[in-house]
Amino acid sequence: MTTTLNPFIAEAEQLSAARSTEPAWLAAARLKALTSFNRLGFPTTRDEEWRFTSVAPIADGSFTLARDGAALTRADVDSYRWLTESAITLVFTDGVYRRDLSNLDGVPPGVQIGSLAAALTEPAVERHLTTVADAKRQAFTALNTAFLADGVFVHIPDGVILRTPIHALFVTSSDAEPTMVHPRVLIVLGANSQASIIESYESRHRTRSFTNVVTEVVAGENASLHHYKIQRESTAGFHIGSIAAHAARNSALVFHSISLGGALVRNDVVVTLDGEGAICTLNGVYLSDGSRLVDNHTTIDHAKPHCDSREIYRGVLADKSRAVFNGKIVVQPDAQKTDAKQTSKALLLSPDAQINTKPQLEIFADDVKCTHGAAVGQMDDEAIFYLRARGLDEGEARHMLIRAFAGEVLNQIPIESLRARLDHELMQRLPEWTR
Repeated sequence: MTTTLNPFIAEAEQLSAARSTEPAWLAAARLKALTSFNRLGFPTTRDEEWRFTSVAPIADGSFTLARDGAALTRADVDSYRWLTESAITLVFTDGVYRRDLSNLDGVPPGVQIGSLAAALTEPAVERHLTTVADAKRQAFTALNTAFLADGVFVHIPDGVILRTPIHALFVTSSDAEPTMVHPRVLIVLGANSQASIIESYESRHRTRSFTNVVTEVVAGENASLHHYKIQRESTAGFHIGSIAAHAARNSALVFHSISLGGALVRNDVVVTLDGEGAICTLNGVYLSDGSRLVDNHTTIDHAKPHCDSREIYRGVLADKSRAVFNGKIVVQPDAQKTDAKQTSKALLLSPDAQINTKPQLEIFADDVKCTHGAAVGQMDDEAIFYLRARGLDEGEARHMLIRAFAGEVLNQIPIESLRARLDHELMQRLPEWTR
């Protein structure tokens, strides 16, 4: 696939040449990433981590950078809100930060929330940006870094508890095709700090697009983060998303992944528990219909003793859609007293729907408690019969069972308005699947 790399490399080089001023460390990181991408190439189904997911539509798509960035209005932004309560809001259209549509009211003194491009000279950015996500071995992370221009920067200082949620809204608004964006998100939490952050991805048009986002999280000692990623882009769009997180001693990280759109969606989450007593929770819900593909790959690396992790993923697949779930738990030799549990379940609403699931345990310590389980099944006929015997028709019975199945994860979301909005989104889709 080396020939298909040329347009991406040429555009990245052209973009770098057009930058008149930028920190030397960033220019060096971008150049290394471009070299890595040129060496790695796009992954193929011959690669073990991608054997069920072909990215040929991306590699062969000749995508160009979206440059619209001005088509969105405040009314459009309001239609994409996931919260009813007030939130600190950052809006990006086609990768361009829109200060006029954003809302930074309520940012406490000392807390930094805003455009990443405007914060490149900040010490925390230079210290952490490009250091958590792996651009040496991950092609899409390398590609994102090569194009790195803007995104979100959040720095919560030591001891600050930010009670107002942060919503970073990324909208693909260009009606040209095919276009691409490469947002970058950097979240740095100081010791004893706390925050809730929502990333949401939307499309205004049903045109072919490619979103390639990388989120890096650095959590200090005793820090707490609830992170939500909601992907609801066009069914003509491709979305590759990577989250890389580093957790220090006694920190608590919770990641919620909700995938609702996209022709091809790949979510990679890698969390390293690098301090005693660190805790990680991964919750995921994905819905797929038509011929769409949703691929979730997760890795929780227990690097230190006395760390706990919990992981629950639920998928609902209709029509001829496909899904992939690969969940890996790694327990390093020094990570004694690890407690890790992982479950994955998929509900197939059609005989043509398909999922490939692979839970993995790599344990190099002997005093641990680790379990994993995966289940794939169709609608329970006995449960449907039971509900119909109590007055529900078949569609209503299927509706209730699907809602309860997904609700096992959605009910874990502590923000009530977000949970209600996601439940509403699910209910809107169910009539199409329960006929």
